[in-house]
Amino acid sequence: MSLRLLARRATRRLPWLISLPVTVGAALLGLALLPAILFVPLAAEDQLVFALGCFLLFLVANRFEGRAASAFLAVLSLCVTARYLHWRLTETITPDTPWQAFFMYGLVLAEIYAGIAMFLGYFQTLWPLNRKPVPMPRDVESWPEVDVYIPSYNESLDVVRPTVLAALAMDWPAEKLKVWILDDGRRPEFRRFAEESGCGYIIRGDNKGAKAGNINHALKHTKAPFIAIFDCDHVATRAFLQLTLGWLIRDSRLAMVQTPHHFYSPDPFERNLTAGRDVPNEGQMFYGMVQPGNDLWDAAFFCGSCAVIRREALEEVGGVPHQTVTEDCHCSLKMQRRGWRTAYLRVPLASGLATERLLIHIGQRMRWARGMIQIFRVENPLFASGLRLGQRLCYFSATFYYLFAIPRLVFLTSPLAFLLLGQNVIAASPLAIAAYAGSHVVHAVGTGSRLSGRVRHSFWSEIYETVMVFYLLPLTFVTLLNPAKGKFNVTDKGGLLPEGYYDLRAVWPNMVLTVLLLTGVGFGIRGLFLHPSDSLEFQAYLLNGLWAAMCLVPVIAGVAVGRERRQIRASARSQAEVPVELVTADGTVVGGMTRNLSLGGAALVLEDDAVPPLGEVRAQFVLGDGKVEVPATVLRAVEHDVSLSFSPATLEEHGAIVRLVFSRADAWVGAMDHEQDRPLRSLVNVVRAAGAAFVGKTGLFRPPRRPAAAA
Repeated sequence: MSLRLLARRATRRLPWLISLPVTVGAALLGLALLPAILFVPLAAEDQLVFALGCFLLFLVANRFEGRAASAFLAVLSLCVTARYLHWRLTETITPDTPWQAFFMYGLVLAEIYAGIAMFLGYFQTLWPLNRKPVPMPRDVESWPEVDVYIPSYNESLDVVRPTVLAALAMDWPAEKLKVWILDDGRRPEFRRFAEESGCGYIIRGDNKGAKAGNINHALKHTKAPFIAIFDCDHVATRAFLQLTLGWLIRDSRLAMVQTPHHFYSPDPFERNLTAGRDVPNEGQMFYGMVQPGNDLWDAAFFCGSCAVIRREALEEVGGVPHQTVTEDCHCSLKMQRRGWRTAYLRVPLASGLATERLLIHIGQRMRWARGMIQIFRVENPLFASGLRLGQRLCYFSATFYYLFAIPRLVFLTSPLAFLLLGQNVIAASPLAIAAYAGSHVVHAVGTGSRLSGRVRHSFWSEIYETVMVFYLLPLTFVTLLNPAKGKFNVTDKGGLLPEGYYDLRAVWPNMVLTVLLLTGVGFGIRGLFLHPSDSLEFQAYLLNGLWAAMCLVPVIAGVAVGRERRQIRASARSQAEVPVELVTADGTVVGGMTRNLSLGGAALVLEDDAVPPLGEVRAQFVLGDGKVEVPATVLRAVEHDVSLSFSPATLEEHGAIVRLVFSRADAWVGAMDHEQDRPLRSLVNVVRAAGAAFVGKTGLFRPPRRPAAAA
């Protein structure tokens, strides 16, 4: 090699060779200065200057793209929070009475919980893996056999039928695919449907172990090396198995591949509060960021549905455990303690029904909370054997999160301790509190928005947690003391609501809290008039009054969610653009494109001026792998807009509709993509949503409408 070439290569590497020691030196210097940055006490005015400097640093770093800048902002946020907590623990807890000590220590413990949860959240979401599907082997003969389990207990056949028909239509060799209805309700109509559709049917003599026991019983009567599990309302796309089995075939120590739970119908928060805004729903954070982050640390866990599991791994841990009511997460934890790996594909390959009513939604979340706290107590993953550090932290984060009811209630009620009871909860000047706490909050919100702003918008999670807090509070204490208490409950789905109403049962605790906070704000305003503007008392009333006013935002929004809007469609509609041709009785063909689809019908936009007459037609939909023909009735035709009602008469026609609506390979592409969060705009949207629910077009005080005919 010539000297010139060596010199050229050395010159190209020179910037890197220079930057490496500089980077290492800067990192060592930063570590050396870290204690001073975190723990040196400052006067309130100096801390305010320090906080402004950190905020300017955030603004500069936030302009850079990439994970390195995100990691820097996460570390900066943790440093600001650590400094705040150190100040709280060393300078602000000086109670004069036992009553005051109760408030002071309660608040600081809640803040410590929030700091730990924030660290765990950054750890999980900073570097999501975003795994891609692995292609299947070219030789179809080498593809393995698969059993598909569809457990059911008390759901109607109308809910279960599409799931079964979609599973039967998955792109997989027919001789290597067996679909099973696991009917814990032991219903004759389900047996008849299984015989008509050609799927298997399994029942047992009792319901011991609920869903987990149902699956374990089916394990004894089936033999395929891989098992796909779907909740009875989760309808799979045709490509589900081909996009998931590749990883399991490639890696013999991979126990499971989990995919997102996507819901084509709105949950109570989306339907009653967001009013069509582009706001990610509650589950998007978990399936969009947390699970991909878990996957990086080999800690993605089973979610009970939309997953494929290796039979060998499941049998090695004795089947799905039923010692807790979140048997799915507990199952993957047991498999990983045995050395099995798991994977997560952030690709929606199935869709299901969201909970229709707020009380049902609350009940489902109570079951999740009880189960995760049970795992926290019975098999604490932080100290469980067989796990690596990353796995311990991911599983611990999942269980630790569900203790949020206690600190959330503390944060919502702490300003009332001063405003209503005259008890200081932080022994510091209002300026010092604003300088320390304000910096912590700004960095937490800003960094969280950067990391997960496409799957969770700022301040919306506060609404979810505020609605849940009073229901989870007693459950948390009971489960911590007695983790064996509680049983598995099935979530009701598929109901209709002919008239809207206000569900006082679901939100009355938030109404009481609203009254208390409004009273506190009133006392705060009164205190401002009673004290000079330059006094500490004036500042204290101002700070606590603003705190109480901020708490009112999620609390009032939580009250507004109780306004249940009517649901008169038997099938929820989803946006979809599919080419279609309508063939009338006289043979006339009219082309167009769908705007939305449901199991009950479709809305179309015609391409030309020809308008089909009202009545029966044959609707031919053009999919990527061929045409689907469905009998339909034209209910309305105005200019280019047409409304169809499907009228299937045979099981094959039902299957064709399921294939059209749910089983298209691209059915849910882009379903997890949302616009980037902007915290201030998100706060405004939360305030507007709460206000609109009370006094707007669909407000609480608007009389419910009479149901109208619908397709």
